[in-house]
Amino acid sequence: MVSEESATERADVPAPPETPRRGLGMLVVMVGVLISAVDGTIVVLALPEIEEDLNISLAAVTWVVVGYLLVVTVLSTQLGRFGDMFGRVRMYKAGFWVFTLGSVLCALAWDASTIIGFRLLQGLGAALIAANSGAIISELYPPEERGRAYGYNAFGFSIGSVLGVLLGGVMVTYVSWQWIFWINVPICLVALVLAGAVLRDHSERRRRTLDFGGMITLGLGLFGILWAMTGLASGPLDGTLIAFLVGGIVLLAAFVLIELRHSEPTLDLSLFRIPTMAPSLMAALLQGVGSFAVLFLVIMYLQGTRGMSPINASLLLVPGYVIGAVVGPYAGRLTDRFGSVVPATVGLGISVAAMAIFAQMTAVSSLWLAAVGNLVIMIGGSFFFPANSTAVMRAAPPDRLGIASGVLRTFSSIGMVFSFTTAMLVASHSIPRDLAFAIFVGTSSLHGRLAVVFADGLSGAFYTMMGIMVLAAILSGLRGKARV
Repeated sequence: MVSEESATERADVPAPPETPRRGLGMLVVMVGVLISAVDGTIVVLALPEIEEDLNISLAAVTWVVVGYLLVVTVLSTQLGRFGDMFGRVRMYKAGFWVFTLGSVLCALAWDASTIIGFRLLQGLGAALIAANSGAIISELYPPEERGRAYGYNAFGFSIGSVLGVLLGGVMVTYVSWQWIFWINVPICLVALVLAGAVLRDHSERRRRTLDFGGMITLGLGLFGILWAMTGLASGPLDGTLIAFLVGGIVLLAAFVLIELRHSEPTLDLSLFRIPTMAPSLMAALLQGVGSFAVLFLVIMYLQGTRGMSPINASLLLVPGYVIGAVVGPYAGRLTDRFGSVVPATVGLGISVAAMAIFAQMTAVSSLWLAAVGNLVIMIGGSFFFPANSTAVMRAAPPDRLGIASGVLRTFSSIGMVFSFTTAMLVASHSIPRDLAFAIFVGTSSLHGRLAVVFADGLSGAFYTMMGIMVLAAILSGLRGKARV
């Protein structure tokens, strides 16, 4: 049975474009997802080189990743609203321009403040791309074909992750960390040319108001909590960290109150009244918490505990990304045929199995455990992402596709941000905090008894992620039997 919102969507959205143009349009969207995935994996492998070359602290280098994710998290819904106001394609192309500029400036950065600041600019471009890509897919494809479309999106993400891992390993080992940003420039320029040639805005412009109070309280609230968590990963708890933590919680409470009263809030809480929306968004958040840190934890294990080089660690993980890329489109077709609930929930179940595999890694176990675990979790993600994205966009009213896309991205990003910081906190429980933090960013490795203890700590982290994934699967299954 199709939800009432889905039926309205079919009636009000303009007919999709011709198939050739639609295929090229999907290619442009996939390039946007690809470049985001490349940036998500390639930067991780370059953190040690950035820290050493720019002579910045370990805490500062962490914000090269966390700051980027925080900008995407805070701005996604507002920039999705820009798409409704000024045109989704126009905002999508603007995202590539901003991302390109941010990449160039990151490559030219000379100290901690510049690399972090330019990464924030790059995050603004990524938010523009991410917040409008889902809505563009909804304009290109009718509801009954969007599962396949989001499957192609998952394919682009997997390919981008493969390229990020491979290029990161090669560039860090043989060239320089600056090239992880220079590589974005030609990809973005190709995307801009294609977007200008094939994408057109079909939706009616709608007046929107910006929620500055919501943006500020959400951004500062998350910043306070994240600052406290990253501080705890590298040092003891003190009054300053407590103040940041308490302040962050208070600001997030204020954010909720503002959202309940604002006519067009940053997070449109009215979307939660749609039966399938709340579990879909919460599943996205928990999936982000449970999965995003996996790459970092595995890299910690391979480089810190097992002493592998960046290029060898990268090559070991490549097969999982390749298989995940192949599975994505087929999983999307299953969504079109059977609805979102089964593929999304099965994907999360597969991810739970992957965590169980990762948890078996020890200081002397076969390295193939890491490769197999990565293969399994990439397959799980390829099932989950297209199905869950389809559920959200089918349920969203047609005049709020941009907002729904941005909200979905916001929840996923919040999960990713807290996954990263949670991984550091877990690592700090197995060995001294400062050493664990150094291993996390790849500036130190372990030997002997300390390597065994640290591997045991990582096993506990994977079991924690498994529990989070189980909760996400339960929420996904609660969407019921409706074909959404």
